[in-house]
Amino acid sequence: MNITTQGELDSVLHSLEYAESTYQLDTTEIRNKLQGMNVTTFEANQHALFYSLNKIAMDQPNWTYLAANLYLNELYEKAATNRNYNSALKYGNLHELLQELTSRGIYSNELINSYSKEEILELGEVIDPSKDHLFTYIGLFLLADRYLARDYERNIYELPQERFMIIAMTLMQHEVTEVRLTYVKEAYWALSNLYMTVATPTLSNAGKSFGQLSSCFIDTVEDSLDGIYLNNWDIARLSKDGGGIGVYYGKVRALGSDIKKFKGNSSGIVPWIRLINDTAVSVDQLGQRQGAIAIYLDLFHKDIMNGFLDLKTNNGDERRKAHDIFTGVSVPDLFMEKLQEVDENGRSIGEWHTFCPHEVKQIMGWKDENGNPLGLEDFYDEEDEKYFTEKYLEAVSHPLLPRKSYRAMDVMARIMIAQLETGTPYMFYRDQVNRQNPNKHLLGTGRTSIFCSNLCTEIAQNMSATAITKEYIDDEGNIVIIRKPGDFVVCNLSSVNLPRAIGDNVLERLIRIQVRMLDNVVDLNTISVKQADLTNKKFRAVGLGTFGWHHLLALKGIYWESDEAVQYADELYEAIAYHAIKSSMELAKEKGAYSKFKGSEWESGIYFTRRKYSSERWSMLQENISKHGVRNGWLMAVAPNSSTAKIGGSTDGIDPIYAAEYAEEKKNFKFKVTAPDINHKTYEFYRKARHEVDQVWSIRQNAARQRHIDQGISFNLYVRHDIKAKDLLQLHLEAWRQGLKTTYYVRSTSQAEIEECELCHS
Repeated sequence: MNITTQGELDSVLHSLEYAESTYQLDTTEIRNKLQGMNVTTFEANQHALFYSLNKIAMDQPNWTYLAANLYLNELYEKAATNRNYNSALKYGNLHELLQELTSRGIYSNELINSYSKEEILELGEVIDPSKDHLFTYIGLFLLADRYLARDYERNIYELPQERFMIIAMTLMQHEVTEVRLTYVKEAYWALSNLYMTVATPTLSNAGKSFGQLSSCFIDTVEDSLDGIYLNNWDIARLSKDGGGIGVYYGKVRALGSDIKKFKGNSSGIVPWIRLINDTAVSVDQLGQRQGAIAIYLDLFHKDIMNGFLDLKTNNGDERRKAHDIFTGVSVPDLFMEKLQEVDENGRSIGEWHTFCPHEVKQIMGWKDENGNPLGLEDFYDEEDEKYFTEKYLEAVSHPLLPRKSYRAMDVMARIMIAQLETGTPYMFYRDQVNRQNPNKHLLGTGRTSIFCSNLCTEIAQNMSATAITKEYIDDEGNIVIIRKPGDFVVCNLSSVNLPRAIGDNVLERLIRIQVRMLDNVVDLNTISVKQADLTNKKFRAVGLGTFGWHHLLALKGIYWESDEAVQYADELYEAIAYHAIKSSMELAKEKGAYSKFKGSEWESGIYFTRRKYSSERWSMLQENISKHGVRNGWLMAVAPNSSTAKIGGSTDGIDPIYAAEYAEEKKNFKFKVTAPDINHKTYEFYRKARHEVDQVWSIRQNAARQRHIDQGISFNLYVRHDIKAKDLLQLHLEAWRQGLKTTYYVRSTSQAEIEECELCHS
């Protein structure tokens, strides 16, 4: 339909008028252009949208909100056409939407069966279209493009507030009927105000008939052919359902080790990792992206310098490469100490020895209480008892144990070269992780419970390998395989939008409903790998995180490179930890503690004394936990939060901004973006971009934050491409000295944009 009357044009110009009054934008130029055009309403909207996107700049950031409003017009019109209602209403009938998409097989039938029509209509009345105006353009575009429900021809049916309501209804569907709608409305309040985001799989799959709700999974590979192929099968199934994978390979024998006592026959870990690489490429995630898998290896494994550190680099034999996986190294304190050993001339002399884990078990004869062989990887150092160091030195002293020896600095040099070229390997400080583990009681002090982290380095939970114990043919001729399940880690994530939650003073209320939402994911999830499902319910682990840290500092008028920022990180994350732990205690009082609570550091109180929580409120909380327990074995993890931070209209995770103004580019778009809430006051605190910030201040902030996080933090190091080796080394040493559990990518200015996994964004 052509615009031939002022009335028809007014339906398009209304957004411009709204922008003028709300965002103080001058839209005169585009208004005059539109009035002189003979175009359809849709075309007029497109002209205005294109104009707005090109006006976004540091001195005119609010054009992003006009662009978002114009894009909303398109979404409203398309949804109304597909669902056959008047677009002037903006939102249609929620019950009819549920019926339509359930009948089409897009929604699961659980929601329509769980809630009565009257309840659904009541919840439909709660939906507030005005909350759509909180979105920036890029935030709305990402939400609509990737997460809103569409039919199989990609026609849009669901609108933003309906996605939030469907998530709330899904996560609360099994709550007690009398209070269920109250919890649904509270969850919708948290989501619609953009006070929080859920994990990418939850955002995408909640209420739908496919996919699962958790972000990441971590497996331990047994040193056997069965173990290697079972792991590959399990990660293929999880990858198909949209899960990122972390895999620990430190138990698998090294190149040249014996197989069935035939010496020199093992091909080492590299061929098996290449097989995983092929799985990552072949088994894509719901047709949206290829699988995302990280492999971790100990620095004392013999294959660390025999191919592992070069898996992703461009030099060397391509037959020993795996460019599509990500790598991480498990680093003991002893190695970091060896890096600092120097002679009288200041030359590094620390020696480092690497071993085959299979040969260690054969020759050293270490066993657990059940007579099972143990390797170096099964021990870690406490602060006052050096369990790993003692075993390592015992192995070094054994005359019959084969090893490869290097200068520790040569190993570190290879790590840093790979990091500057590819961004990886990630650093996993194994002793610190295990020292701080609240659930180490299940194996005992000094025995490693956590061998590696996940794809984004923020998860740290107990893990162990699954093994086949028996295979037989039953009376009916079926082949039965019995597996003893290991602890297959599951990450259930959600994040606080710091600027909004702190700005509106809703942190306590928000975290209470957020922890309930996360806890419900544990019971609702449909995980195809059963040992992961068992582990999920055994520990009920969740990961409450945050994003928008730099945005919050700018609004508070705090410089990134300052003691004030470090102090604020300490105070804020202590408050977040308190509310999260208290919320989990209240859930335990209502629903019961997680199954392995007894004997944990939560029960004993060591968790609180270790972190020096001695105030009256902490003492009262500790007392309540000793009575009632906590619902969740782990509670906090700070994920990367890039895509979902943009949906929330804030800055990525805990990172400094890329720049005050830049172009955000992905496969199907390129948009101009400015720092959130940038103006003449906040610009001063955004002025330094990521690669200009002194990374020591970032490390100090993260150390203050890490004290309160029971798991880990996705923490990137941003460096210039011409950084000197000694300066990058000092950053790694500082991160270790400050007690960080992990570091994520080393991002240099010379690297192409790293395609990181989006599954942990939350």
